[in-house]
Amino acid sequence: MTAGLESPVGTIPAQAGTPAPEGSGFTAMVVDDHPLVRESMVSRLRAMGAREVVEAATIGEARARANVSGPRELCVLDLGLPDGSGLDLLADLRSAGWQRLVVLSAADDPYSVRAAFVAGAQGYLLKSASPLVVSDGVRRVLDGGVYADPSVASLLAAGLRGGPVDSGVSELSGREIEVLRLVADGQSNKQIGEELGLSALTVKSHLARIARKLGTGDRAEMVALAMRAGVIR
Repeated sequence: MTAGLESPVGTIPAQAGTPAPEGSGFTAMVVDDHPLVRESMVSRLRAMGAREVVEAATIGEARARANVSGPRELCVLDLGLPDGSGLDLLADLRSAGWQRLVVLSAADDPYSVRAAFVAGAQGYLLKSASPLVVSDGVRRVLDGGVYADPSVASLLAAGLRGGPVDSGVSELSGREIEVLRLVADGQSNKQIGEELGLSALTVKSHLARIARKLGTGDRAEMVALAMRAGVIR
């Protein structure tokens, strides 16, 4: 790695946002220091329809790729990288306009998962997961949803059982939890309304109340908090 590639966090240019994947294929970046993992993930993404996938083995390389290409439609990254924590890269990419960020990690503790979602991830997958689970999780995020590996979701619930309840989660009504489940599936307010027999305005009101109870209006953060508390999967 040359010094020129080690660009600081702040130099990744922010853009308006990442467009939704198109039928012609999506663009992606895979960040992992293990060549076999990268190769496997790149192959899987291409099989899922990716038209272009770039690779990086370190945070420095990933920042350099991001500087050149701007936000791509998906990034799959590890948390443990040779030159730092993937959490820093997550937050950096998120602030630069990358909207579909998936962690692929060996870490299965609830604290790593929580930190990843707080940093901006929309998905958390385990390296020990089956190819089907990995593909399903990536597809869920590409479709605009939020996904946690089933094993991780169970760990999150178990890790919090008996401990303090996340602020606001215990105050959610049954209907609000239903709305959050559909938000996690990537559905729009209109789609949620059609599913639950509500108007889009009523759905918006439910989301406003959820935001007040959870202390955030960010859809991904609301879903992550509910996942942590085990109220949705």
